Amino acid sequence: MPDETRVLYNADCPVCSFEIDHYVSYAGRKDLPIRFEDLNEDIANDWGLTQDAAARRLYVLKDGQLHSGIPAFIVLWKDMPRYRWLARLVALPGLHWLSSFAYDHMLAPLIYRWHLRRLGATSTQL
Repeated sequence: MPDETRVLYNADCPVCSFEIDHYVSYAGRKDLPIRFEDLNEDIANDWGLTQDAAARRLYVLKDGQLHSGIPAFIVLWKDMPRYRWLARLVALPGLHWLSSFAYDHMLAPLIYRWHLRRLGATSTQL
């Protein structure tokens, strides 16, 4: 499906799965062409990512282009009518920078470290 949006996320992460499960439900009700893929099903290599890299942030593939972090959320939100306003808001230059900074330097690393603790591993073991 050429217009399909693919979302790679960590379904074992309580924070990630809580948010993505909401999007899965919404996309299903609206019959949106969005496919959600769990990185724990050994598909990260299909994306050209290691399991460790895939666990560090959200990835979205749209029109052959791979997006990660806040840009990935923006692409996903644009494809969901209820969230288009959020995509436009977060895409604003100052807010985009601030959101990206917070996600890249605080939120994503914190969730990733939590993921490692749940696994009982370090990033070199993955």
